[in-house]
Amino acid sequence: MKPIKVGLLGLGTVGTGVVRIVEGHQEDLQSQVGLPIVIEKVLVQNKTKSRSISIDPDKLTEDPWDIIRHPDIDVVVEVMGGIAGTKEYIIEALSRGKHVVTANKDLMALHGPEIVAKAKENGCDILYEASVAGGIPILRTLVDGFSSDRITKIMGIVNGTTNYILTKMSQEGASYSDVLKEAQELGYAEADPTSDVEGLDAARKMTILATLGFRTNVSLANVSAKGISQVSKEDILYAKRLGYELKLLGIAERQDDLVSISVQPTMVKQTHPIASVNGVFNAVYVYGDAVGETMFYGAGAGELPTATSIVADLVAVVKNLKLGVSGKQNGVADYKETKLKSDDQISSKYFLLLHVADRAGVLARITQVFAEFEVSLESVLQQPNPNNPDAEIIIITHDASKAAIQKVIDTFGSLDVVYKVKSVYRVEG
Repeated sequence: MKPIKVGLLGLGTVGTGVVRIVEGHQEDLQSQVGLPIVIEKVLVQNKTKSRSISIDPDKLTEDPWDIIRHPDIDVVVEVMGGIAGTKEYIIEALSRGKHVVTANKDLMALHGPEIVAKAKENGCDILYEASVAGGIPILRTLVDGFSSDRITKIMGIVNGTTNYILTKMSQEGASYSDVLKEAQELGYAEADPTSDVEGLDAARKMTILATLGFRTNVSLANVSAKGISQVSKEDILYAKRLGYELKLLGIAERQDDLVSISVQPTMVKQTHPIASVNGVFNAVYVYGDAVGETMFYGAGAGELPTATSIVADLVAVVKNLKLGVSGKQNGVADYKETKLKSDDQISSKYFLLLHVADRAGVLARITQVFAEFEVSLESVLQQPNPNNPDAEIIIITHDASKAAIQKVIDTFGSLDVVYKVKSVYRVEG
């Protein structure tokens, strides 16, 4: 049996996991595909560096073109990260008829349609399950498992760093800055955490999820993103008192041919399954017309969970090769253009925390503003706060359009009895 030869671009945490699984599970892999799978060449930054796994030094290279141009390599597995140079390697590999498996969410969010088009042009597979939610097989599920259904909503915790921070703030009453520092010391957050805490990482993942789930060409520019850096201990405390948990959610919705995609801190009812997803774990909640509600939960990162998804893609590539159907999967290159909902068409409940003058008639003036823009209120609560001399009013609305809520907030800015709109959050569940 001629083995399938793999070139591995990168031998960091995830690349090491790929080698461990391919070499350690060889018997299981062969029973699935009927062929040996061999790591033929591995790109590293330093060939002499000591490593946690034993690997033949002759298989190591510091030149990516040794892999891209290697005549015997069938599949290139990319786990090196980056965008510009990495895109060049992947495009060239596909042009040479090599199949590609990647974990690169940034690359696929920004250049997915172009890469998929190149793969189809050359009869190659391009699979990227590990780019979203680590070990959770969510992309394959969206494409295959929901192929006969119409997905109307995808809602997910897709960034473990921010979920860890919000979980610690909720469970221990700690401040954002203190938990962020702890997350950096533990290696959950980067020295520069901007991509995670400002929602950019989650936005890239939601671009991929919405594209595959709605079968439309979503670009990163279509995603409205807001992070957690402004979330306070008070916000989380008030949420808990009202029966909610605060989570950074990616939310993609479809109605007819119109879609909206956002990443934002969101109040989630404690009875909703996604509210109990804590720490660095990820979860994706999918609503389908036929199947109803389903949730996928698991480790969103790490050596072996992510490597498991990569090797599962590798198995799929080999099966497609044996069946002669490589490059035939429906990909983003074939999807229709995205039509976005306007702010008038995006609707949800909202939580507002207001700092207001502590005198008679204030509440009446505030509720009058909501009535003016046809926003009805589900609950109104005034909470004493010993740390704030002003009165604090908490409001949860019924479903209202994003445009109407913005008009309410703008009007509060010119109202002398409203000192500050302290917090505004979407409410789910």
